Amino acid sequence: MAQAIEGRVKELIEAPNISYVGTVRSDGAPQVNPTWIGFEDGVVTLNSAEGRKWPENLRRDPRITITVADAENPYEYVMIRGRLAEETKEGADDHINKLSKKYLGQDEYPFRQPGEERLIFRIEPERVHHMGG
Repeated sequence: MAQAIEGRVKELIEAPNISYVGTVRSDGAPQVNPTWIGFEDGVVTLNSAEGRKWPENLRRDPRITITVADAENPYEYVMIRGRLAEETKEGADDHINKLSKKYLGQDEYPFRQPGEERLIFRIEPERVHHMGG
């Protein structure tokens, strides 16, 4: 069952705070990667490029944990446990540009590689926990 994201939790996600995405590798070990994070229509959105490891992990095992700490007070954070609700290429280029504006102040994502295919991952939050606020 989805849990609502609102109030201070939503503020932390919508601010340019880096998130840390935890997935499960094929050998069962955890993998944690820093990522940019978005929020649209009640779900967390992540963007990555085809061929990266954490999206492969998420496809195999849709469970995910996302931690977002306040950049000015890292002892205040939100932890979201959820599941992959949707993966799409549709709108992924616009999405990464929107995240680039949020995190870098640049209208276009400056790190695009030739031939890169971007992906959006929509995460349904099942448990949301806010600490330190």
